[in-house]
Amino acid sequence: MEQPIIGDDVDEVLKSWLDQENLEKLKAIENPAVHAFVADAVALCEPQRVFVCSDDPRDVAHVREQALALGEEKPLAIEGHTYHFDGPKDQGRDRLATKYLVPKGEFLSKALNQIDRDEGLAEVRGLLRGASHGRTMIVRFLSLGPANSPFSIPCLQCTDSFYVAHSEDLLYRRAYEQFRAMGPREDIFYFLHSAGRLDERMTSADWEKRRIYIDYIHNTVYSVNTQYAGNSMGLKKLALRLAIRRAEREGWLAEHMLLMGVNGPGGRRTYFSGAFPSACGKTSTAMLPGETILGDDIAYIRNIDGEARAVNAEAGIFGIIQNINPDDDPLIYEVLSRPGEIIFSNILVKDGKPYWLGMGQELPPEGENFTGEWFNGKTDEHGDPIPPAHKNARYTVALVALKNCDPELENPRGVPLAGIMYGGRDYRGYVPVQQAYDWDHGIVAYGAALETVATFATVDGEEETPEINMMAIQDFVSISLGAHIRNNLEFGNKLAKPPLIFGVNYFLRDEHDRYLNKPQDKHVWVKWMELRVHGEAGAVPAPTGLIPPYEDLRRLFPQVRGVDYSPEDYVAQFTTRVPENLAKLDRVERFYREGAAEVPERVFEVLAAQRQRLEEARRRFGDRVSPFDLDQPAP
Repeated sequence: MEQPIIGDDVDEVLKSWLDQENLEKLKAIENPAVHAFVADAVALCEPQRVFVCSDDPRDVAHVREQALALGEEKPLAIEGHTYHFDGPKDQGRDRLATKYLVPKGEFLSKALNQIDRDEGLAEVRGLLRGASHGRTMIVRFLSLGPANSPFSIPCLQCTDSFYVAHSEDLLYRRAYEQFRAMGPREDIFYFLHSAGRLDERMTSADWEKRRIYIDYIHNTVYSVNTQYAGNSMGLKKLALRLAIRRAEREGWLAEHMLLMGVNGPGGRRTYFSGAFPSACGKTSTAMLPGETILGDDIAYIRNIDGEARAVNAEAGIFGIIQNINPDDDPLIYEVLSRPGEIIFSNILVKDGKPYWLGMGQELPPEGENFTGEWFNGKTDEHGDPIPPAHKNARYTVALVALKNCDPELENPRGVPLAGIMYGGRDYRGYVPVQQAYDWDHGIVAYGAALETVATFATVDGEEETPEINMMAIQDFVSISLGAHIRNNLEFGNKLAKPPLIFGVNYFLRDEHDRYLNKPQDKHVWVKWMELRVHGEAGAVPAPTGLIPPYEDLRRLFPQVRGVDYSPEDYVAQFTTRVPENLAKLDRVERFYREGAAEVPERVFEVLAAQRQRLEEARRRFGDRVSPFDLDQPAP
């Protein structure tokens, strides 16, 4: 592995920077590549001291204690709860500052931010040089996926933020002992992070020099001048970019997906994954009452003996907290309201209590938030009102803290995947739930064609602007978009029985811009999907997929939600809007013909077949095709 500063004298560098105790902990891992990475990190960033965190509970506790002692986190009134603030300009993933380091002679998709590798390394390492002066560098050994399984990827992070290190302890599996046992493996992901110069509130002061650079040649991510977890916690979306490249080479899937168990008749449990862009309902779907959760963000899926099996790459939730309230998200709200280890970020704090937007109660008129002391009427430098809490405020919690955590979370073989959902913010096009005609149709028409609007989870881009977000993973794909689609198509076609694929849309609006779905309706759609997987619910062929028959929904709504479901509701929600869907196909086809590379011809064949079905429906029924115009199965 390339070490541009220290050359070959790794041992001498380690001895000069680590005390005896931490040197012994590091040397207990017999892997020269690990030693070289840590030596390079400390020689580059020049911390005051180095703390090697083992799996010992005392080491883990030390990380949390130091986050509090240094003011990176502060305690709240409820035992175990702490809060952290990122700077006012460090509140989301920074698309523009996140780039791939591309060697000369290699080319990535034009849709991906990239920079010449030599130039990018010089820039980001220049920003990291001496960035940890006066602080501690924490060395953490973690695993993506259950440890010691076909899914696991060993990871090493060096960071000078105890908040980042503490967050990663809640979100990932500890793997120091795995590193000790595995010997000199080379398939390790490496992450080097510095928060950079800190201001008096312990937030990154030089945010305008924020850089997140991905060196896929050496599976290394560099991150500097940022604390926001999506930019600084390497194992999250940054590692996903590396995993996607590995998955494409090896023939498995690394996806931006929830993983959940849905309980069905007779005590059975059926496992689903689901891809949703941020702030589009992914976590609330994974946390539906009465079901179980394995993960809300990143899933690895492998073909094991002809069956699709999946694990959560993570072991915790870094979730958007806005609109979590007792009515819509009772399970999450309950966890956030009782003692336990939780980190809140970028919320409003008043008298030791956290507040956030949409929590179901009145917020205090003043308190502390991500801008400092806050009060009603406070404005930013442009004169715009500052909200009491940020729209992208978060909570971090280990999955095992949840009462509905699925017992198969750490199964080294994963869980059998029966269904896959794709959903975004599609105000005008797709119906609330539909099943693909086959694997290829689902991957293309629901996955590759997933269309949404920009949300507050990124720091650039206009909200409410429609955009293609392929499989909800477009921001993270480190190969060509076409190659990722091809890998998905080939993966399913090699399975003995591929999972069924469903499209969901919780955000359909009528002509008056009123939502046609209530947040709780998603539970009905999920229950119908569970029955479809087992052949216990009907389906009506529609131009864009198989939709639920009215009689099935008329039974499910009282069972699941305790409310009636009228024919008028069904018509409003499941009418096919032909012009809007044809326009959607135009946008999707244009995107893949003009803005993506290596797109399989199968994509255009599937889109053409869907266009033909829509045009035939228009000839028969006009621009609006009522679900009752279609052949409904007998009740």
